[in-house]
Amino acid sequence: MTPLEDIRVILATDCGSTTTKAILIQKVGDEFRQTHRGEAPTTVEAPFEDVTLGVLNAVTELGELSGRKLLDAEGRIIRPARGEEGCDLYISTSSAGGGLQMMVAGVVRSMTAESAERAALGAGSIVMDVIALNDRRLTHERIERIRQLRPDMILIAGEVDGARTDKVVKITETIAAADPKPRLGAGYRLPVIYAGNRSRRDDVTRVLGGKTSLSIVENLRPTLEEEVLLPARERIHDLFLEHVMQQAPGYAKLMEWVDADIQPTPAAVGAILKRVATEAGINAVGVDIGGATTDVFSVFGEEFNRTVSANLGMSYSISNVLAEAGLANVMRWMPFAMEERDLRNRIKNKMIRPTTIPQTAEELVFEQAVAREALRLAFLQHRSFATRLKGVQQQRTIADSFEQDAGVESLVKMMDLDLLVASGGVLSHAPRPEQTAMLLIDSFLPEGITRLAKDSIFMMPHLGVLSQVHARAATEVFEKDCLVVLGTCVAPRGTARPGRPALTYRLEFPGGKEKRETLLAGEMRRHPLETGAEARVYLDPARDFDLGPGKGVPLEVTVQGGTVGLIVDCRGRPLSLPSESAERVDALKTWIEEVGVYSREAILH
Repeated sequence: MTPLEDIRVILATDCGSTTTKAILIQKVGDEFRQTHRGEAPTTVEAPFEDVTLGVLNAVTELGELSGRKLLDAEGRIIRPARGEEGCDLYISTSSAGGGLQMMVAGVVRSMTAESAERAALGAGSIVMDVIALNDRRLTHERIERIRQLRPDMILIAGEVDGARTDKVVKITETIAAADPKPRLGAGYRLPVIYAGNRSRRDDVTRVLGGKTSLSIVENLRPTLEEEVLLPARERIHDLFLEHVMQQAPGYAKLMEWVDADIQPTPAAVGAILKRVATEAGINAVGVDIGGATTDVFSVFGEEFNRTVSANLGMSYSISNVLAEAGLANVMRWMPFAMEERDLRNRIKNKMIRPTTIPQTAEELVFEQAVAREALRLAFLQHRSFATRLKGVQQQRTIADSFEQDAGVESLVKMMDLDLLVASGGVLSHAPRPEQTAMLLIDSFLPEGITRLAKDSIFMMPHLGVLSQVHARAATEVFEKDCLVVLGTCVAPRGTARPGRPALTYRLEFPGGKEKRETLLAGEMRRHPLETGAEARVYLDPARDFDLGPGKGVPLEVTVQGGTVGLIVDCRGRPLSLPSESAERVDALKTWIEEVGVYSREAILH
């Protein structure tokens, strides 16, 4: 690989389930910038069954768009860069073939099994199921489930070090009885990682050693007060490369091409978000909503968490969004009446024609109403998962901890959130940036002062891998080309009757212009503020409202502009929409018109 100081041209690809994306990053002057993008259909399935064909097609398009020759006559990537040819560094991520699919197992669902789930999700996997002794399933049901799912890998945790029970051995015996077969590759044993009680390693090896490809790493929960996730995550990544990727068509060849380990796409997205948040000393939340799943990432106090809502998406699993949210919750975001039959037909049409996009303003409003609920539910799941260790101080022994997970506080505190980043088609490609901003505000309900942004062209996976190799290039491109800054949301926490004063504020814009205003409970206001511009805001909340320092305590801050600008949201936290239909529709129309979410014609039904 070219020495870091000599790298000027970087090629990065992301092999998605349907599309392979390629981007070119070049040093322009003294900084790195993303300059061109190409894409092609992914070719991991029949009739091609070679992922490198899609990569070469995407790189070929990238070369045509950039005017830079990236492939030689034999179809190999030219390295190092010479003049207008080749690149100095090639990296890739992948979620083709369904990505990394895992099962995790533990003794207690709300303790060791959840720690195992956190380790697997943080490594970029989709957790297909969680097996635990207290999951209310009979042994034969667990065995049947393992055989049915055929995961790429299984992670087992259980018991603190030195525990004298045999519960973790019972879990391994269940897995051994299932005799699990891997999803890919018939000729090798399923990778299993044991990250449980040290004193039970010999027993686990005796039970699973002859049936699986067993790896043993440090205990995920050596004590009730500790959670050690890194050894398990690193082993998951190693096995992903050694076993899973080697079985997928064409990946062995791709692994020879790259200059850094291939990462699962979600792991790479999490890596760049964590790096940027840690370097800037901020708390951040990122969301990627797709057709079948919604991933949520968070970094609070440098602690990283990721969740996958496997059945909350905008095409393949859109029916499940309706089932989970309920008809009333979807309809509450519609600024006009719609018959239930019409709504259900639209849902089914989207499910059977997943690649279609809204053709009318009415269809767009409806799709974004569904998206609000998908995002809201995914974030609720994430907040309940991103918690401090369960089982600490409340329990004396592991046996006592069964089902004791109530009252656990989430790490995700909206008042402490600094940056909220949107990704995924319905968010990144919304016709107006105001729509993306409003989707984020309605779904996540940020509190206090929160910056809003979106991933311009789903570049975060590429930059996540790049951050492991060339941190400076990844950070520069993330800040200058990846993020489209939407602006800042100011939202006091608290509620009051509509019409009562909620917030008085004074804005000092660049150039000396000032604006003073008092917003009433239930009102929103948008103030244009260009990208790169800053304004000084003097905020004086009413006694029932809090912007961070406490109820009724004034606050003075500097806010950043963006494509939307500054949005002041005094609708209340928690948000409660009017229960009466006509009143609710009137309120929605007022907010939509104030922020500029849709054209006037779109909401006049």
